[in-house]
Amino acid sequence: MKNMGKMLKQAQQMQKEMMSMQDSISKKEFETSVGGGMVKVIMTGDQHLKSVKISPDVAGDTEMIEDMILTAVNKVLEEIKEATASQMSKLTGGMNIPGLF
Repeated sequence: MKNMGKMLKQAQQMQKEMMSMQDSISKKEFETSVGGGMVKVIMTGDQHLKSVKISPDVAGDTEMIEDMILTAVNKVLEEIKEATASQMSKLTGGMNIPGLF
């Protein structure tokens, strides 16, 4: 029974650390650019798009702009995913715990 209490306490501590990590990542801004800086995207860690900047150099080429926006958004989402997985790995000691991420 003593071990169960210790495990429960460790699980509660890990839960607190996970919540803190998730809060930290959600407040962080992730920025990426594509096309040599022609399109720049800023997104928060909780995946809210904050800004899309388009260089005047690509004005008029709608298809290219659309492709670059899609690429930039997907790239920044991947960066958020990698940052979350990295932080989670630090928290779990590298163990892959199903359902956590």
